[in-house]
Amino acid sequence: MKSLKQLFLLGVLAGGAALAQAQDVSALLKAADRFRMSADNLQVDTQISVFNSDGSPDKERRYTVFVQAGHKSLVLMQSPAEKGQKVLMLGDDFWLLMPASQRPLRITPMQKLLGDASTGDVANMSWSEDYTGTLIGDEPCGGEGASATATCQHLSLKAARKGVTYQRIELWLGKARHEPVRADLYVQSDKLAKQARFVVDKPAAPTMVTEMVLLDQLSNHKQTHVRYLSRKERTVPDTWLNPMFLAKNPSLE
Repeated sequence: MKSLKQLFLLGVLAGGAALAQAQDVSALLKAADRFRMSADNLQVDTQISVFNSDGSPDKERRYTVFVQAGHKSLVLMQSPAEKGQKVLMLGDDFWLLMPASQRPLRITPMQKLLGDASTGDVANMSWSEDYTGTLIGDEPCGGEGASATATCQHLSLKAARKGVTYQRIELWLGKARHEPVRADLYVQSDKLAKQARFVVDKPAAPTMVTEMVLLDQLSNHKQTHVRYLSRKERTVPDTWLNPMFLAKNPSLE
């Protein structure tokens, strides 16, 4: 039998290893986030395009997204069919604001914006703040194109708070620079809801993600392309992050 001292040392070593891995995963997620979030407070002009299973175009919309520090985001819908509509995210709470109504409507992060892109997909761009996880190890990146046979780091992530879109994410990051390559996205029931593929600006030496391609795994198998047309640092007024102010002031810009 092991002595109490031996058991204590084993416990210390196991605890130290778990802490080291948690720190490794946190660092990897922060590195991956930088490819999507270049600053804590950001304006991202976004285009969402939906394609049918045969590749033909279906719908397209434009959005201005203000991603702010502290789990706060505001989405302004810019296309004529949706002009004036807004989505506000404050932590775990989401509201839809319609131009003809002075009452904010509670919604969920899974609420669809267009195609397979949900409010959470567009309003929330951070993994490091929302997930804990385990580093599974090095694996082929898989997916499509030249990166399929490259080596990626596979992370298995679990939601750290209730207001996230996906309860579990299987994420593959580039081995050298830790850019996001692809992800399997699971909902509360642990069903695979979507598969995501990330397009970067320069495959050989990426600096940012320019597009996220979502493939529906539950129903219509359409492809939804979320393109980040531009990013710039911008801090919005605090009043813009108040649902009652937004309801009474439909025009911001």
